[in-house]
Amino acid sequence: MKDYRQFYINGQWVKPLVKQDYAVLNPATEQAIATISLGSSQDVDLAVSAAKNAFATFGYSSVEERISLLEALLKQYMDNYDAMAHVISLEMGAPIDFSTKAQAYAGKAHIESALATLKTFKFSRTVDNAQIIKEPIGVCGFITPWNWPINQIACKVLPALATGCTMLLKPSEIAPLSAQLFSQMIHDAGYPAGVYNMVNGDGMGVGSAISAHKDIDMVSFTGSTRAGIAIAKSAANTVKRVVQELGGKSPNIILDDANIDKAVTKGVFHCMSNTGQSCNAPTRMLIPASKYQQAVIAAKAAAAKVKVASPAEHGNHIGPLVSAVHFEKVQTMIQAGIDEGATLLAGGVGKPAGFETGYFTQVTIFSDVTNDMSIAQEEIFGPVLVMIPYADEAEAISIANDTAYGLAAFIQSASPERAQKVARKLRAGMICINGAAHGFSSPFGGFKQSGNGREWGEFGFDDFLETKAISS
Repeated sequence: MKDYRQFYINGQWVKPLVKQDYAVLNPATEQAIATISLGSSQDVDLAVSAAKNAFATFGYSSVEERISLLEALLKQYMDNYDAMAHVISLEMGAPIDFSTKAQAYAGKAHIESALATLKTFKFSRTVDNAQIIKEPIGVCGFITPWNWPINQIACKVLPALATGCTMLLKPSEIAPLSAQLFSQMIHDAGYPAGVYNMVNGDGMGVGSAISAHKDIDMVSFTGSTRAGIAIAKSAANTVKRVVQELGGKSPNIILDDANIDKAVTKGVFHCMSNTGQSCNAPTRMLIPASKYQQAVIAAKAAAAKVKVASPAEHGNHIGPLVSAVHFEKVQTMIQAGIDEGATLLAGGVGKPAGFETGYFTQVTIFSDVTNDMSIAQEEIFGPVLVMIPYADEAEAISIANDTAYGLAAFIQSASPERAQKVARKLRAGMICINGAAHGFSSPFGGFKQSGNGREWGEFGFDDFLETKAISS
């Protein structure tokens, strides 16, 4: 049982101004593994004041200084890599092998990407008689989620550090252990006091204080669309920049020239990865009506191969959902699919056999789904896939775009040229063809209610910079 009730403010670990203990649970065991404190608006004020003071110096630091600090941070991260994988597995239930290969790896990859980008980024150029300068926006407030905890921390904090911003991070109170470890890495890397600050808390307490704070110049949030709307409204009074990466209901279009069995099997496995708790998961599988029954058979067989097991076990399996509250939400959505008349092809309500303890959920697939059903429109954020038939390519594109979201989309086809043409017609920020990976230097973000702005690589730098023109 770890005691993590201190916040990292102005280069020191400090006690909260108001005591408010909060138990962090292991979702596989439902047992408390740590105690944190939920912060207050007074703690936010202290952290923002430290960041504002630090910006007076760090905001004018040289590129060489910032490269040196990022290199020191990368060393700290690699020295603590296994520890990072371990705490992520404990706090949000990622299987340890997946946590090591994917979750913890994301932090390393974002540091390396920020370093590579910083070494070549052009902070000034000449246009007509003006020097165009890119300068750090100032003090940033970050509110990050629990599903890919260090990934979301890293892809906000690192471009901010690289561009000369100072910041306050509020990690998810459900999965705060990775942020605790990362904050110590920042300290040990030698960042000046006040450049980076971390205050634990919930959305109503710390999150709302960040979004409304007059001395925060920019807020970056990753989470639900509902919370993103509230943050944008709160931030509007101070006209601060708001960057958001929100929900998704990503289509996976399997075209009629694809290898159906192979495409469906890979689509099921991809959807269930991270126990379905990824904003860009391919949760709507669109299949040509002429090959729908073949796809249904392949999907049911693939679902049977997805193993559910303890996060502590080595192997290729999925773990529990992150919390009791989230477990109940996913269960409610599964029941809604049944009530709406979709066919339950695999899984269903309740826990898998042999899992009385922990927030484990059955691998669930619905067939005979229409795109107007709630399970096809709402983000479930669990191991739940819906299968929707379409008549022709035009209808597939129409169904794919018929959603409030636009984060990602996936296309499977034997013809790369055909897939490219379909991709141009999809209203989504990230499109992957035939299983191509989304690289860490590519822009991450979406259209419509999936948010605004972009993260990762050079595209992640832009939102942290202001443009100044000096004409002479």
